[in-house]
Amino acid sequence: MRPTVYVALFGWPLLALVLFSLLRPRRAVLASMILGWLFLPVASIKFASGIPEYSKIMAVCLGTLLGVVVFDLRRLLAFRPHWADLPMAIWCLSPFASSITNDLGPYDGMSAIFLQTVEWGLPYLFGRLYCSNLRSIGLLAFAVFLGGLIYIPFCLFEIRMSPQLHTWLYGFHQHFFNQSYRFGGWRPTVFMHHGIMVGLWMAMASLSGIWLWMAGGLRTLFRIPLPWFLGPLLVTTVLCKALGGLVLLVVGLAVLLSIRWGAPRAAILALALFVPLYCAIRIPRVWSGSELTDVSALVSSERASSLKFRLMNEDMLLERASLRPVFGWARWGRARVRDDMGRDISITDGLWIIVFGNQGLVGLFAMMGVFLAPVAGLWRAIRPSAWKHPLAAPAAAMCVMGLLFFVDNIFNDMNHPVYMIAIGGLSCLTAKVVRKPRPVPAPTEKAAWAPQS
Repeated sequence: MRPTVYVALFGWPLLALVLFSLLRPRRAVLASMILGWLFLPVASIKFASGIPEYSKIMAVCLGTLLGVVVFDLRRLLAFRPHWADLPMAIWCLSPFASSITNDLGPYDGMSAIFLQTVEWGLPYLFGRLYCSNLRSIGLLAFAVFLGGLIYIPFCLFEIRMSPQLHTWLYGFHQHFFNQSYRFGGWRPTVFMHHGIMVGLWMAMASLSGIWLWMAGGLRTLFRIPLPWFLGPLLVTTVLCKALGGLVLLVVGLAVLLSIRWGAPRAAILALALFVPLYCAIRIPRVWSGSELTDVSALVSSERASSLKFRLMNEDMLLERASLRPVFGWARWGRARVRDDMGRDISITDGLWIIVFGNQGLVGLFAMMGVFLAPVAGLWRAIRPSAWKHPLAAPAAAMCVMGLLFFVDNIFNDMNHPVYMIAIGGLSCLTAKVVRKPRPVPAPTEKAAWAPQS
């Protein structure tokens, strides 16, 4: 790896402190998380045996946490858990039970808890601290839209020149380069793990921008009408050639439009139950998924073959996971399928099957609770009839975005901490807009006394 990798990863916490010194804490958190994820290298640095690798997600999350501790410690200390945080707590702690039940020892369990807390728990905590009211969740929706606009020139460059930016700056390509060519052209990777992740990010940025404009919360940007920004963003999203991201964008728009048509509960509930129902029929293997393959074949035979391969691997992994269904097989590839020679013959793509294999039903149910908690938070804080109000519309959009990310994790394991910030904020959403400060009483020695007559 080039020196730029070390400079970027180890220098990011310092840059995060600079952001906190220049911006208010809420804006600094969003800027640190989004910019770090958009531009840091996809790399891991190993120090020594027994010490967790220092990776992109760790640099982004720990750097932001350092800024919060230095510049806004009072807010962190004032944090109080809520019952809605229970799924995330179980989700972060369940790897310990998996390690113990597989005789890997408490040290392995504590290491797994640390990694899961950094990757999932810290972004969730930032959402709880800074994005739990309507104004702040609206700022997050705008930040996602702005993050998509920032990525437009980088995506267009790689669409034309092939994915090269990460190689030029950091010295290596993030993934298999042959997966960057789709539908007769290049699919950008920029500084993310895969082109699929870039496509989903651009799709969610487009969804956020379109809904902010349609709901009336954002009409102009830099005094320019918003459609002048939405057009290039949508075109770039299509050119990213991420079919899954485009499908989720269409689904997300349909769900959000149902809010304007007067059926918000049914649409969001259907989207929320999609993954639990999928897992419920796939774990006992009562459904093979062949219908999905037939539908994808109408779009592309290549996509149909890829989906068939994933479903076949799911079947093998489900059979292995069923041997330890409660707490799973823990880490280190123990949940993977091997032949008689000990060679790994399975491919793990979807997050849900990885979680089921590693952490069992306990971890899988906890993960589902994490992704479904924002729906309960949104319903508890705001009446569905008010979801189309300009102040409440961003919360509805971020809830849909979190559910779309949940659906994407059926076939992909593409974690993005910004989505977890939204989930954390929505889980305990309050309808407060602004808190009026109490008037400061004037000192008695400076009070103007009326003269006595």
